[in-house]
Amino acid sequence: MSGRRDNNDHGQRGRTEPTLGRIDNLDAPEITPAPVDDGLPHFRVDEPHRRAPAPTPPPRRSGGKRGWLLPVLVLVLIGGGTALWLQQDRLRGLVPSTELNDVLAQANTALEAGRLDGSNGDSARELFEKARAQQPDNDQARDGLRRVGQAEVARADAALTGGRYDEAETALNAARELLGGGSDVERLTQQLAQARNPQAQAESLVDRAQAAFAAGKLDGDDGAGALYRRLLDADKTNAVAARGLDKVGDALAAQARQALADGDKAKSDALVDRIAVLVPGYSDLPSLRATQAETKKQDDQAVTDLLTQGNDALRAGRFTGDGDDNAMSRFRAVLAVDPDNAAAKAGLGQIAQALIVQANAALDSDDANQARQLLDEAARLAPKSAELAATRSRLPGGGASHDASPGRAQADDSAPQASMAVSPEQAAKVAGMVRQAQAAASRGDIMTPPGESAYDLYRGALAIDGNNDAARAGLQGLPAQVARQFQQALANGNLNRADDLYGTLADLAPGDAGQNDLRRKLASAWIDQALARSDAGDQASALQSLERARRLAPDDARLPMAYSRVGRAH
Repeated sequence: MSGRRDNNDHGQRGRTEPTLGRIDNLDAPEITPAPVDDGLPHFRVDEPHRRAPAPTPPPRRSGGKRGWLLPVLVLVLIGGGTALWLQQDRLRGLVPSTELNDVLAQANTALEAGRLDGSNGDSARELFEKARAQQPDNDQARDGLRRVGQAEVARADAALTGGRYDEAETALNAARELLGGGSDVERLTQQLAQARNPQAQAESLVDRAQAAFAAGKLDGDDGAGALYRRLLDADKTNAVAARGLDKVGDALAAQARQALADGDKAKSDALVDRIAVLVPGYSDLPSLRATQAETKKQDDQAVTDLLTQGNDALRAGRFTGDGDDNAMSRFRAVLAVDPDNAAAKAGLGQIAQALIVQANAALDSDDANQARQLLDEAARLAPKSAELAATRSRLPGGGASHDASPGRAQADDSAPQASMAVSPEQAAKVAGMVRQAQAAASRGDIMTPPGESAYDLYRGALAIDGNNDAARAGLQGLPAQVARQFQQALANGNLNRADDLYGTLADLAPGDAGQNDLRRKLASAWIDQALARSDAGDQASALQSLERARRLAPDDARLPMAYSRVGRAH
């Protein structure tokens, strides 16, 4: 009967249990079972029409030629990042920082105005630290803090000198923080401690003075005499300092007597003068002065006799020779007794001038060999004489090598001589050297620098053209120019410059009688300066000035008074 299932069929199929099936056949096409005839009408439902899917294209394979692109890009990015990291400081500096620059400018302004430290935010230290906080490795900020530290050291020094000890301590603390210490900071710290504890300072001076005396160091700023003198100046009742100075006086007096016994009068005189300064009340000083005066009297008589004999020989024309009966031997004997004797030095210069005059006369008589011998003798007495160099240029072939470098004429007659014929090129060169020499003389570059001084340039010009009138006249006129510059330096109070110019004048024109007056004027000016510095409390400089005066004019009548006054100032 239709609609019933066949029992046999039912029996064959039995009950169907749900199963998952085999998962390895999931991709297999579905098998539709054959329809079962159940006696009912059958209907067919058509499925909607579906477009067949387009075939899937095969996977695209990357070309082998482009496979390297991605790794290269990665490497480039890594390299660029590394470069940026390594150059970050430089790149940071290229980026304008208006705020940082403003802070640095304000800090520099504060430093120049002396506002070193504070708590209001406008001091140099605060502003530089602010800049460093913005950019920790900024060189300007770091250098600015260093300069603030140095300024604090200077402030501490000034405060200590002025007796403002609290201010000095504050400045030193700031300097120590900024600079991390240093020799100047430690030195000022020790000085501050000593200033606040005078007793400790006095004990330190005593220890140093005793150590210096034991080591035989009597004179000088660190000598026993100066240290005991400082101690006594601070405390007039200090018995230790007074006894120490007496010991120093005894030791210096023994040295003075030994120097006198050895014939070293200059050393003996200097030691006696030093005793008068360090220990003006020294008990044996009058005896030393008496011995000094007696020795000086004897020496002066001997020197006077020798000078008289030398001048007599000079007037008689006995300039040089093998024996003692000539001017040169007498003047040299004076210098053996008194090395600084100006009269003897002038006498030797006069001998040189006389020999040069004779050489000129020999040249006028066409006796070149005699002129050469005379000039050689004069050169041993006055090697830098301007007149000597001018006359030597008259020798046949000139007086110096034309191969010498510009401005460095060589006065060696054995060297190749300059040709008498001067080419246009040489004439132009000589004219240029003369102009340079004139400019150097106007600047005051008379003997220095070597090769560029007026003296060397004129000699160099004459080495090329021995007949050049401008060069010879310029060389001969140098002493007059130096004398004018000396007078100007003396009027301006520039004694060091005047002293140098006097020495130059003595070299250029030895024996010039007018130099005696200049020498005494300079010695008097040194004495005036010594007295002024002594009145200002600068005893060390005062003594140095007196030594300069004594070398120039040991017989100046004001010297004993000046030494005594400087000594009393202690």
